[in-house]
Amino acid sequence: MAEYCDFDWTGYRVPISPSSAPYTPTKEVPLGKEEALKVLKSKVDSNKELPEMTDMFLLRFLHARKMKVEESYHLLCRYHQYRKENPALFANMNLNDTLIQQALYDGFPGVLANRDRRGRCVLVFFCNHWDHSNYSLEVIYRSLLLTLDRLLEQEENQINGFVFIVDWTDFSLRQSTNISPRVLKSMVEGLQDCFPARFKGVHFVNQPWYIEAALMVVKPFLKEKTKEKIWMYGNNLSALHEAVNADLLPAELGGELPTHKPASWADYMLTSDASSRWKEKDIGKVYPDEN
Repeated sequence: MAEYCDFDWTGYRVPISPSSAPYTPTKEVPLGKEEALKVLKSKVDSNKELPEMTDMFLLRFLHARKMKVEESYHLLCRYHQYRKENPALFANMNLNDTLIQQALYDGFPGVLANRDRRGRCVLVFFCNHWDHSNYSLEVIYRSLLLTLDRLLEQEENQINGFVFIVDWTDFSLRQSTNISPRVLKSMVEGLQDCFPARFKGVHFVNQPWYIEAALMVVKPFLKEKTKEKIWMYGNNLSALHEAVNADLLPAELGGELPTHKPASWADYMLTSDASSRWKEKDIGKVYPDEN
């Protein structure tokens, strides 16, 4: 599969060579981990508008920008500016919120226990499970941010990044009318420019025409580099399996594993002593097995 693709928002994918990918002008040389952390801490300390942060938290930004300190620092500043500009989104955002809990148990998002061949964490969304009459797209966004925050506690996820698979099977036209353009724009701005994570691909399957139309709303806000990471397969699950191996995926996605159980990740998120449940057999997994 081509490393990059042009996306024309009609469902077609046109492979192009990596040499023609958008160029981000920078001459910054990555530093070693310890040196990069030292320099970034110095920059943070000199900026009185930034709060105090732990070394582990700062490393998220360094890994997101491959130990390039200037880029990491600008990402860090954008992260805090985004939080400042969206107080309503982050106000009281925690796992005690019953709507966030429901979103997690509905699988927004679901997290596969095993990483893909490249060590990337895979998040899945089965959109027809969305109870739009009970909680909004903004609640799903909050649930996603909390999930990513938990996943980024693992350095392997900081380094290898994330893959999203969004299944629109049986997602109704009525449900689509509850996709808020305002929240979509906020999600793009936050995840694309302000969040310390490496998003390696977004894969849509079984998307109806009205979802493709709805996604046109966010097209103007997507950078070219982001567009290159979006893939639409329709009902061609074989194409999806070229990107994410079938032996990793649940049956709903044509995979070899049993039906996805969103409660597994929800329970892990909501169990305060989750870290104590790790066993030797779970090493290398995103989160431990249920038993």
